[in-house]
Parts: sequence; structure tokens; C-alpha cells
Amino acid sequence: MTDTTFPCETWDTATPEEAGFASDRLAAVKTWLDQRVEDRRYRFALVRGGKLVADWCHNAEPGDRLEIASTWKSMLSNVLGIAVAEGKLPSVDAEVYDYWPDFMDVPEGTGPKEGRYAFPKDRLITFRHLTSNTSGYMKPGEQPGTVYHYQSWGKNVLSHAIADLYGYYDAADPQGAVGCMKLFREKLADPIGAAWDYRSATMALPPQARQNIYGYGTRIFTTALDLARVGWLWCNYGRWGDQQIVPEVWLRESTQVAPHIKEHCPEKDWRYGHGFWSNSQGKLWPDLPRDGFHSWGAGGHYVAVFPSLELVIVQNPDPFGVRGGEGANPELMDLVFAAMR
Repeated sequence: MTDTTFPCETWDTATPEEAGFASDRLAAVKTWLDQRVEDRRYRFALVRGGKLVADWCHNAEPGDRLEIASTWKSMLSNVLGIAVAEGKLPSVDAEVYDYWPDFMDVPEGTGPKEGRYAFPKDRLITFRHLTSNTSGYMKPGEQPGTVYHYQSWGKNVLSHAIADLYGYYDAADPQGAVGCMKLFREKLADPIGAAWDYRSATMALPPQARQNIYGYGTRIFTTALDLARVGWLWCNYGRWGDQQIVPEVWLRESTQVAPHIKEHCPEKDWRYGHGFWSNSQGKLWPDLPRDGFHSWGAGGHYVAVFPSLELVIVQNPDPFGVRGGEGANPELMDLVFAAMR
């Protein structure tokens, strides 16, 4: 395995053998991909020890910045941890209402669909609930912290609430607010040398929907290699060189299955942490290291991380399309691990 390093303007490279892979077996991974993609596209990057081992593209330009969809939610979790470390919040268990009460301003008839609006029980939602998808926000019968239910509305509320702590979001002027986009750039991208593009956009909802409260989700656009940078940051539990960018304690906690999920939800849900999909309970990849975790965005944008192996695997996009949080294309992951010596 290579010595740990961090990229400057470009990545240092390592041969498969230097990085602990058999070159013929790693080449077989690319062959497997190429034989199955047909006219679809993929970008694949493999990093070990901070050095680039593979950088493959098919029907996609390496320099194009592609939208990574919900992968931004893992970055949002990072920013939450940073906000706590910087004293903007006492902890992730603080109630959102005490800091951004606007999220309750969704009366009946103004939610994203019929029967969905802010209920009195939502007043007890914490920042932890939102980042672990256990908030039950606008969902009748789902008490905060008791049900795992993946939703984007709660993540949007989380981003607005965090941005408001820094004075970056105004529900009265959502289009004029820089929101979490500014935090992503200042707190994450710039320190690790990543050139991401950002956009805030609404979803297709009824005209009466309070988009300024739970809409305006963040969109991040990046190359595969700049996405690998944040993967390498996560692999080092928030450290970049001699700087601790994301608090280590929070990143370790957020990549474990969330405590509310383990306490209240069936084992099939024991795959989600705080903004990350987690293998800590062996539900993503039963035969792969338990410290593994990944970030996922629709369209097959994955950053899979295995800290004990100093390994980062990026798919941006995966050629097989949307696979949810099912383990970042498990068959491909197994082939990569089979290529290790």
C-alpha cells in the first residue's frame, strides 16, 4: 500500500501493484464495466493511500462537472458537524424550532402533497433527526426519532436551518440567499482544493407549496476526481493534511448506523447513519469491512470509503443508473476487492 498523501492541484498516481492491486484483475474490472455499458456513460476513480490508481471514463468527459444529486446530503452532514464545532449549535440534538422556527410555517394545504404539512409533533424535531432521516417531518403518525423514512424535504429544512445560523438563508427571499452553497464552498471545497459548481433549485410541486420552507434543495456539480477529494477527506475522518476540516468525532459517528434507527427500526433499515449509508452493521456489504460507508446520489453517483484500507471508490455516474442505497453497485465493489492482493 502507498504512503498516505494528499493531492495538491493534481493527484499523485500509483500503479496498481504499488497500491496493492493485481493489475490484470483491476483491468478485468474495467473490461466488466465496458462490456455492460453499451451506449451509457460512466466515470470511475480509484484512490488508495491518497494516490490515484485508476481513472476511467466512457462516453463522459473527465473535466465535465456533473450533478451528484443526493450525494450533497453527506456534505450537509459535514457542515452540521462543523456548525456544532464552531459554536453555532450546542449539539446535533438541539431542537430545530429553537433556531429556525420557520420550518413549522407549513399549514394544511401548503405541503408537498395532500395530507402532508407541519404537525404539532414536528415541533420536537432535532438536527439529528433531520440528518438521519428519522424526523417524520410533515408525515402523520411518524413521531420524531421513531421511524426511518428517507425524504428530501427534511434535508432541505436542515440545509436552510444551518445556513440561517450563519446568516446565509432568508425564507422571505430564498432565491436571493446563498444558503448552504456558500458553506459547502468555504468549509469543504476550498480547503481540499475541489472546484465544485453549485445551484439551488425547487422541485415540481403544486403552486401553493411552501417551497421557501422545504424546497430549494442544493445541487452540486463536480468531476469524478474532485468528488474523490471529499472521499479522501472522509477516509481520513475529516483531516486534510495537517488540518481537521470536519470534526473527527462527528464524522466517525455520522458514518455509523444512527442510534434512533437501531433502537426503533427493523434491521432492514440498519444501513443509514447521519447523511451517509453505513456498513457498520454489515447490511450494505456483508463480506466487506464494517468501517465502510458511502454517499449516494440518484443516477448512480457514489463515493464509497473504507478507512481501514485507505481506499476510496468513486462512480460518477454509475452506468447502471439508480440503485438507491443498496451498496454502491455491490457486484462492482466485489470485483474491486477481488483485485486486491
